[in-house]
Amino acid sequence: MTEQNPAALLPGEVPKQPERPKLFEIMGPGLITGASDDDPSGIATYSQAGAQFGYTLGWTLVLTYPLMCAIQQISAEIGRVTGRGLAGNLRRHYPAWLLHGIVALLIVANTINIGADLGAMAAAVRLLIGGPLLVYVAGFALLSVLLEVFVRYSRYVSVLKWLTLSLFAYVATVFVVGVPWGAVFLHLLVPHVSLRADYLTVVVAVFGTTISPYLFFWQAGEEVEDMNERAGSASLLDAPSNAPRELRRIQIDTYVGMAFSNIVALFIMLTTAATLYAHGITNIATSAQAAAALRPLAGRFASTVFALGIIGTGLLTVPVLAGSAAYAVGEARDWPIGLGRRPLQAKAFYGTVAAATVVGAILNFTSLDPVKALFWSAVVNGVVAVPIMVMMVLMAARRDVMGDFVIGPVLKAVGWAATAVMLLAAVGMFATWGS
Repeated sequence: MTEQNPAALLPGEVPKQPERPKLFEIMGPGLITGASDDDPSGIATYSQAGAQFGYTLGWTLVLTYPLMCAIQQISAEIGRVTGRGLAGNLRRHYPAWLLHGIVALLIVANTINIGADLGAMAAAVRLLIGGPLLVYVAGFALLSVLLEVFVRYSRYVSVLKWLTLSLFAYVATVFVVGVPWGAVFLHLLVPHVSLRADYLTVVVAVFGTTISPYLFFWQAGEEVEDMNERAGSASLLDAPSNAPRELRRIQIDTYVGMAFSNIVALFIMLTTAATLYAHGITNIATSAQAAAALRPLAGRFASTVFALGIIGTGLLTVPVLAGSAAYAVGEARDWPIGLGRRPLQAKAFYGTVAAATVVGAILNFTSLDPVKALFWSAVVNGVVAVPIMVMMVLMAARRDVMGDFVIGPVLKAVGWAATAVMLLAAVGMFATWGS
């Protein structure tokens, strides 16, 4: 269908909008959420999985895909239907102690994650050009805060969308190193399961990395942001006629975004399996270590592309981590919130963004072991994900919250399945602790 020329319209005539917007216009919160799931901490987890167990853990990314889709779709629908984020709905419908407990755990997990990601980005820069690690940490922290606070929301979202392209670095490295595709597809379709403690620990880490609480708060908050940025837009409770189009957009956005996330994660596993595992290098603690270890085995190009991907996805993820913390705190405290507001209109909200980023950066100036930071971040994320997911599924099924837009039985069932898997992952994490 051709678009109308505005100059050819009669006075007072409204241009007819295309019925099917382009895919890049549809993609928004779901794409950015999915891409930010492959943060430097996640890259370290997937690298370790490939280095330690080769191609045998590919099935975990097949299993987590529908679970991710379900729980992220639920979070997005809560935001778009109600016009409030997760913390805002928790504040309205549940006890204060539950809200504040969940928000406190989220802040701790996000801050540690920010610190680990800034450290990994700095290490990647030092790998490429040398120089002082802590200066790079401070520089990335400052850049993230300045962009998130002072760049207009619509432009900032466009920047984040383009940063998702940095993840194609990991697709490129696979075709440089080469993989046995027959073995890859076999392990994708036929799970290899072991009850060894080290195997279960890595499986738990993959689950905890792909389904993380900060992603829930971010996607719900961004649905509200997008709604507020569009003139004449309203929550689906107030404008139910928009529901078919908006819910379909959320579904496409989420499914494509989560597929992008898991495909990239798989390619990271394949890269390290084809190089590190194949040469007996089975212990990778950080993403920068993975990039460095690739150099003698796969060449400078593969190592450089891998390191550049760490920097790009870190620039994408650190603002998401800080932003999701600010959404949670701001809604819990009933502050004016939103990246679409000017700094002076939401001082406490932007102050939380800056504080989370600065504290995360400061962790790199302490004696805190970055590997332990990653571990504790995974522990807290795995623990806090379960109660948040329980509350999300319960909220999404309540008519006093969602009106006529309560989630259907299939989405509810998969949401509960995702929650059960994360509960088992959390139990498994503690069961294998110290093994």
